[in-house]
Amino acid sequence: MEQGVGMKKGWEMKMLGDFSKISYGYTAKASFKQNGFKFLRITDIQENHVDWDIVPSCQIEENDFKKYALCEGDIVFARTGATTGKSFLIKNPPQAVFASYLIKVQVAKKIINADFLLYFFQSKQYWDKIAEGTSGSAQGGFNATKLAELVIPLPLLPEQQRIVTILDEAFAAIAKAKENAEKNLANAREVFESYLQNVFANPKDTWEKKTWGQLCNFVRGPFGGSLKKSIFKSEGYVVYEQQHAIHDHFTNLRYFIDEAKFNEMKRFELKTGDLIMSCSGVTLGRVAIVPDNIPPGIINQALLKLTPLKGVSVQFLKYWLRSKPFQDIIARYSKGAAIPNVPSAKILKEIRIPIPSIKEQHDIVTNIELVIDETKKLETIFIQKLADLDELKKSILEKAFAGELKTEKE
Repeated sequence: MEQGVGMKKGWEMKMLGDFSKISYGYTAKASFKQNGFKFLRITDIQENHVDWDIVPSCQIEENDFKKYALCEGDIVFARTGATTGKSFLIKNPPQAVFASYLIKVQVAKKIINADFLLYFFQSKQYWDKIAEGTSGSAQGGFNATKLAELVIPLPLLPEQQRIVTILDEAFAAIAKAKENAEKNLANAREVFESYLQNVFANPKDTWEKKTWGQLCNFVRGPFGGSLKKSIFKSEGYVVYEQQHAIHDHFTNLRYFIDEAKFNEMKRFELKTGDLIMSCSGVTLGRVAIVPDNIPPGIINQALLKLTPLKGVSVQFLKYWLRSKPFQDIIARYSKGAAIPNVPSAKILKEIRIPIPSIKEQHDIVTNIELVIDETKKLETIFIQKLADLDELKKSILEKAFAGELKTEKE
């Protein structure tokens, strides 16, 4: 293909199939073996890295091995599913073949630098073409023919190497900056968790010890048989689920009962200021406070409803329940179960909790929420930093393949 309109001198627009051999992968006919040739699959490519030690092996005839072998400088490309378009440059491979859901691109090294092509496979220009080529496909597939027709902006080899060198340096710096931002983000979150733990793990001597049953009323959700799917309606009174406690929201309402059923199950009704707690699974112990003006409804069998008594701040109770000391208590009582499950209300009511005066509860809540506000400000800064770094990568790639990438000396 000829030089594109407005393209930098010395650059050409070439189809990938003009300077590369493109082929589909091998379909293993036998079960994976401990010994044999490595069998690279889409799932083995994680974060642009392959741990060859855990890649399975397969048996393959010698002639087939030659056809499907992976060599230094090959690029494999995911051709179907959610990972369509994901690519990986093969470096220092063992004896290996590639699976049928991958496409191999074997480039002509006298025409294109494999690293240059791999960078193009990260550009917006490339991903726009992938999206265009997979639209309307049930599984989002992209075949070898479409890949061969992909048009690549191509300078001469020395310019390709110059661009790769600049991108290597820039992306290494961006990766380091992202690593630092992610550490700072994790540290900001750890500061809050540490503060929360310190509050509840080190109660003052003046705090009074009370049983949990002296602090709030407990209502465990109804037995599952009481809420069969056959009774659900398209609208009416809401049946609140585990997800509402886990994610601390009261939207995404899926199940409803009629007024007669609601009146029958009034005991399980949610009211403003109640707490709901997830009762099973890995999210055991997650809590949320019921806000004002939610649609009227009841809890299901996966929730525990807690109504604080006089002299107990619902916000204080929420943070106590979210703290590590409480989570440790729940873990201890549910230890050994295949699926962790909240202990019975009878057991929960006897758990002793150190609790300060109502004034000190309010003061503690105020301090916790000040820490939360500061943590959120820091999180916002670091999340924006990560987004900015991603945008910087996109901008650099866009300049690279428009022939506009310069060094600091230029």
